[in-house]
Amino acid sequence: MRWRALSCILLGAALWGTIGWFVKHLYTYGFTPMEVVSIRAFSAAAILVVYMLTTAPRKMRLDQVRDISYFLGTGICSIIFFNYCMFSAIQLTTIPVATALLYTAPAFVCILSIFLFKESMTKTKIAALMMTLVGTCLIVGVIPVDLNKLQPAGILFGLGSGIGYALYSLISKFALKKYTSLLITTYTFLVAAVSLLPFFPFKDKGHLFADPAVLLFAIGLGFLPTAFAYIIYTYGLLHTQASSASILTTVEPVVATVIGVFVFTEPFSGLQLLGMCCIIAAVIMIQLSTVRGSAANKKCISRTG
Repeated sequence: MRWRALSCILLGAALWGTIGWFVKHLYTYGFTPMEVVSIRAFSAAAILVVYMLTTAPRKMRLDQVRDISYFLGTGICSIIFFNYCMFSAIQLTTIPVATALLYTAPAFVCILSIFLFKESMTKTKIAALMMTLVGTCLIVGVIPVDLNKLQPAGILFGLGSGIGYALYSLISKFALKKYTSLLITTYTFLVAAVSLLPFFPFKDKGHLFADPAVLLFAIGLGFLPTAFAYIIYTYGLLHTQASSASILTTVEPVVATVIGVFVFTEPFSGLQLLGMCCIIAAVIMIQLSTVRGSAANKKCISRTG
């Protein structure tokens, strides 16, 4: 089961890495970054709600009305907040710097998981965390550091995006005690879509969706790197520690870099290759650690039995 959970987390993170392909195409039609965030939330929410109402409408019911607080957390505090902070960081600094600050999320998850879930901070986790942070910085080009690009406000927004990104793993871990990954993902994007609804310029850009290509990119963005990716990632969280899952998600910039190089013919350096190796090595460390932990638990059970 743990291998399946790890595979789900890695696949979900890898699918997040394909976002750039859809986003770049939508940008060519004149959509702004935050409008693309809205399109992503609307499309994912529509796909998920239609699917659930068609296949299992009763499963959309919440046990308690107050449980909506979980999805206000994942939808607004995580999805909307981290996107707003990330795009603000991009405006104030650069895309590489903003991306590197976004991937401080595993550090926040590891620290908060100690207090929220009583997870242990092992030497393997610390080593893997350091390798993912260095690897991400190498991939996005932050190392070597250009101090002229590091504005205080941009750094604060970047760290805010990391905190918002981390909140999804943490809040979902609580919600998974009562609800399925499918329901959590559905309500997350439903809340996000409703919250963003008043801010989308339908009068100015609504006509663009009459173009089949725009509709295809919008639906694709809502399904593959959003609805499907979040469902399998949230499922993987059910059987994995939040801290380990968060470290595994750093395969996203690796996939994004590969797509950038082979699809959009973006430049690729030796430092980026070294960064990819760091992240892949960290993922392997977490996987091997999980396997050893599972084997040790089985031995303990067999001895006590």
